[in-house]
Amino acid sequence: MTVVSFVGAGPGDKDLITLKGYRRLAEADVVIYAGSLVNPELLDYCKDGAEKDDSASMTLEDIIAKMQEAVAADKTVVRLQTGDFSIYGSIREQIEELKKLDIGYECIPGVSSFLGAASSMGVEYTVPEVSQSVIITRMAGRTPVPDSESLQRLASHHTSMVIFLSVQGVGKVVRELLAGGYKETTPAAVIYKATWPDEKMVKGTLADIAMKVKEAGIRRTALIMVGDFLGDDYSYSKLYDATFTHTYRKGIKNAKQ
Repeated sequence: MTVVSFVGAGPGDKDLITLKGYRRLAEADVVIYAGSLVNPELLDYCKDGAEKDDSASMTLEDIIAKMQEAVAADKTVVRLQTGDFSIYGSIREQIEELKKLDIGYECIPGVSSFLGAASSMGVEYTVPEVSQSVIITRMAGRTPVPDSESLQRLASHHTSMVIFLSVQGVGKVVRELLAGGYKETTPAAVIYKATWPDEKMVKGTLADIAMKVKEAGIRRTALIMVGDFLGDDYSYSKLYDATFTHTYRKGIKNAKQ
């Protein structure tokens, strides 16, 4: 029986899709894509004659009905979403509805925008002796956030932080982070449409990032990155240290002397 393939693409660049995701997309008879979010150039990978439906104006019921219709006709179906579909993709509700209809599904992960953003900046979220944890979250809006996960409470951990879906309230984000214990000197960055051709990057600290974002005219489709991992202090890892022994290499005593 035909299954519905949930395919996560990349954060923007159409080449940042996995080979498995690409193959599913290229073979699909019906593609239901998140038109307000995914790069439309991804549809270039579709075969001639493939049906392409933009879900931007569809309801959950519309999406499921389209999937059910296609599966009943033994057509291959791809639900094309962004690379963030394992974080903020609303696929759970689609999967639950498919289960009710006894329609099979598979999930093919994509490349998240928080990974694309770090790559664009040439940074990694964990730095030895600086930070070894990453918090991915969002500011409360029309979708509420549990009190225990407020930005102020999460800020108390002083970890690396990536904040989705919140750039429109960057000023409030900064206030909550400062109230939670981050210093005004904490490095911060905002990346608009990471890996897209019109990507825009703003760097600063919690003292000035809100002003810089406003001056840059960034109001949506952006990530806020906060933490000392963006700063100038760092330590090299032990992984490639010549004096460090691990399973695949024996350390050399006094190698650095």
